[in-house]
Amino acid sequence: MDGKPVKASPRVMLKEQIKKMSQKKLQMKSGVECEYFLISEDGSSIADQRDIQSKPCYDQSALMRRYDLIKEICDCMITMGWKPYQNDHEDANGQFEMNWDYTDSLVTADRHVFFKYMVKSLAEKHGLRATFMPKPFHNLTGNGCHAHVSVWNGKDNKFLDKKDTLGLSKLAYNFLGGVMNNTQALSAFFNPTINSYRRINAPPTKSGATWSPSSISYTGNNRTHMIRIPDQGRFELRLMDGSANPYLLQAGIIAAGLEGINKKLNPGKPLHCNMYKDYKKYPKLKKLPNDVSQAISMLQKSKPLAHAFGKDVIESYIKLKNSEIKDFKSKSTFNKKKPVTKWEKDNTLDC
Repeated sequence: MDGKPVKASPRVMLKEQIKKMSQKKLQMKSGVECEYFLISEDGSSIADQRDIQSKPCYDQSALMRRYDLIKEICDCMITMGWKPYQNDHEDANGQFEMNWDYTDSLVTADRHVFFKYMVKSLAEKHGLRATFMPKPFHNLTGNGCHAHVSVWNGKDNKFLDKKDTLGLSKLAYNFLGGVMNNTQALSAFFNPTINSYRRINAPPTKSGATWSPSSISYTGNNRTHMIRIPDQGRFELRLMDGSANPYLLQAGIIAAGLEGINKKLNPGKPLHCNMYKDYKKYPKLKKLPNDVSQAISMLQKSKPLAHAFGKDVIESYIKLKNSEIKDFKSKSTFNKKKPVTKWEKDNTLDC
């Protein structure tokens, strides 16, 4: 605007955080796991009426019935040099996930944006509709967008410490501490829609699990926690959903991680339990927001994120979200135990 970058632009916000990290001679690299549904034109059901298994994760038959579309998307990624390495049927009927190689956080965000447009466009070409909506069907597992995170200096992975039990360095634990310290407020970025809160803090789905978090905790290779450390030198943040802005997703992680590094924040000890079953044993754990209004309230109170992005930027984001909340409340009410509302589908199916 007037020849200057718009501070409230999500891409500009990410570039600003990358700049701050580069001043420490550090670079965040990340990869995202994009989940989506293939649905009917009106969004009332999944597209494949033969996809009826109660636990359909990795269902090869359902995947192969969509082979033409999956192959075309994957071929496009290969042509563009993204190095895709996995395509699978996910935990819900009609749900798929596609993965490509991790890289610089800005490049990943740019690819993430394009991926969503590409999937939707190619799905339409095949007579289908694709949605990244967090929870289009109340009885099925929702669409997550997990991020795998590591921090580098050139070719040196600064998160890696092979002597550590989980394979993480002190820098990694400080970064992790920052993320966990800011999670409640970051939910406003990572889970930005009314519909997002049907996915987190949610009752079990048809498959028997939500595969989404409710508490703020970390662990080793265990998918029942918000943060999983599946391998040495990286962690997986499982909070984000398919409606998250790709640039705010990456920017939020860096901003929180930088606070952790600067203040040497400690994430505490990892918990090695099934958090879905054992959550009552840990009543002192911080909980995730129950709805978007709570998340916005926590963002409004967050001094670290106001410092990271600027008070005016945060206030403009909150103003936008409050207008969405006001519109929803004028037409409907939110109850995650009841079916998804028409307003949610009208306003989120094409997120």
